[in-house]
Amino acid sequence: MGAGHLRLAVLVSGRGSNLQAILDAVATRRLAATVAGVFSDRARAQALERARAAGVPAQVVSPRGFGSRAAFDQALFEQVDALRPDLVVCAGYMRLIDPAAVAPRAGRLVNIHPSLLPAFKGLHTHRQALQAGVAEHGASVHFVTPELDGGPVIAQARVPVAAGDDEATLAARVLVREHPLLVETLRLFADGRVVLREDGIHVDGRALSAPLQLSCKDAFA
Repeated sequence: MGAGHLRLAVLVSGRGSNLQAILDAVATRRLAATVAGVFSDRARAQALERARAAGVPAQVVSPRGFGSRAAFDQALFEQVDALRPDLVVCAGYMRLIDPAAVAPRAGRLVNIHPSLLPAFKGLHTHRQALQAGVAEHGASVHFVTPELDGGPVIAQARVPVAAGDDEATLAARVLVREHPLLVETLRLFADGRVVLREDGIHVDGRALSAPLQLSCKDAFA
């Protein structure tokens, strides 16, 4: 994936605030990319409305009627691949992707997850963080692998856990940082700066020893 205009396909399941951050960054030319299409497994996902409002083709691919996850993912990614995306972004996509769909797209499939991976994989990450009593929480953008939220982490944004936080307040604080984290990570791809190799992630031609960290100025430290 070289430097230039990035062609994206986005997978969504919910409200689509991260999708909106991408759309806004494209519209204001902060991200040299085109969202070629948006796909959802849920017909009522608000993200579909956001896509259509921006003039982006949006499709529902319902898992109902498929006998297995593998069959569903094969049908979904046939439609995704028809758009010839450089990168597929899971932005609030709540389904596990079958390993048979992940393998041929290694290095071209990323996800944003609301925790500082490898901590708090899966669902209810903010609840997990509060129950664990951590002082710091955040979000991660990682390459998708067959392991749930287990792929190599490209970049993270950190937030403090405040005294008196509940799930809602902590989730809101993380979400504010998710948006610039995702956009800035996609800018790395658009600039041809990040690639996944057999020995791990490389940024600017060098192996990444630890995830990039988003500063308070929305730049990578």
